[in-house]
Order: sequence, then C-alpha cells, then structure tokens
Amino acid sequence: MKAIVNVYLKEGVLDPQGKAVHHALGSLGFDNVRDVRIGKQIVLQLDATDPEAAKKEVEEMAETLLANTVIEEYSVEIVE
Repeated sequence: MKAIVNVYLKEGVLDPQGKAVHHALGSLGFDNVRDVRIGKQIVLQLDATDPEAAKKEVEEMAETLLANTVIEEYSVEIVE
C-alpha cells in the first residue's frame, strides 16, 4: 500500500520560492498564471492492509514530523 502526503504552505504565509517561479513564468511569456505556491510530496510505501488505519497512521506522521502544522497544511491519499 502506498501513501501520498502533499504538504503546502497555508494561505497567508509568504512563499518566496513560489513568487520566484511566478516571476520566471511571466518572463517566459506564461502570462495566464495568477499565483504559484510551492509544496512538497512525500510518498510512503506501507506494510498495511487496512486503508483506514493506514490513513490515520500517516496523518499522525504528518502531524508529528512531515508537516510544520503552524505554517503548513497537508493532505493524505492512500493508494492500494
């Protein structure tokens, strides 16, 4: 079983990397981009059989280590 955790900055938290990419895209002629937010994706291979229990465990991992919940949000997807 695989878990995919997407971590991204909360709205209102400055994202200098996203601003730099937004500026670069504009410089390259991609003018239809309104905003860019940069995040990270963490893929975990799990030895689990129960998707619900696996999701709960991965959410605990995210709360404890994978995301800084003061400034970041996350989503968890379990793929069987």
